[in-house]
Amino acid sequence: MTAAFAIAGRSIRLIPRLASTFIPSLVMPVILTVAFSGALSSLVNLPMFPATKSIDWFIPMTTTMGGAFAGVTTGLGVARDFESGFYDRFLLSPIPRTSLIAGGALAAAMRSLIPISLMLLVANIGQANFKGGAFTVVPLIAAAMGFSVVASLWSMAIALKFRTVQAAPLMTTAVFLSVFLSTAQMPLHLLSGWIHTVAKFNPVTKILALARQGFLGEVTWEGSWPGLLALTGLLSLTLLLASLAMMGLSRR
Repeated sequence: MTAAFAIAGRSIRLIPRLASTFIPSLVMPVILTVAFSGALSSLVNLPMFPATKSIDWFIPMTTTMGGAFAGVTTGLGVARDFESGFYDRFLLSPIPRTSLIAGGALAAAMRSLIPISLMLLVANIGQANFKGGAFTVVPLIAAAMGFSVVASLWSMAIALKFRTVQAAPLMTTAVFLSVFLSTAQMPLHLLSGWIHTVAKFNPVTKILALARQGFLGEVTWEGSWPGLLALTGLLSLTLLLASLAMMGLSRR
């Protein structure tokens, strides 16, 4: 854990040095919030739409995406370290390989707090309804931070496999698809066709439901455990992928 915290600390210190790689994780969620909440504000007039304001529906989704983009930057950092040769120093050192993965995941969790804080400020400026009171932010932070770690493990697996920043589109596209093929824009009962089927089985649907709880009503355990279970499943899957990629790297 000492090595993991050191690696995570290095990742945090690189933010001001390589701000251009982190700024998109701050700008993109804000742009999406403004675009969706404005252009799709009439969604609240649909029958049985669960939100009274469009920002109540979209701010949890864009916050979760902001956390995910913060996680992707850790994978991009690994890819850059490969290209510069710096990651070879890690591989030649006596640091356990599990610490390399844990350090990246820990860095993602820490990095996600920045876009989460920014989006909470945007939510207040946009006068979002915090119907769950102070507990509104608890499931939101859990969803965004957890999805950030999922995105970091996925992006690290890709970085360890391809060892180049040219694999960045594969990292980000997977995040975009997983979110927008869920209930990102519409609740499940208002979706139809193939997108309804995909969103129904997409675990991100449960994660977004977890994040939206306090904006749509009270925060309850019944509304929380499906999202937490979905996060656990995705964390297990992406951790396996990152571990397999690290093992494949060791055999080269």
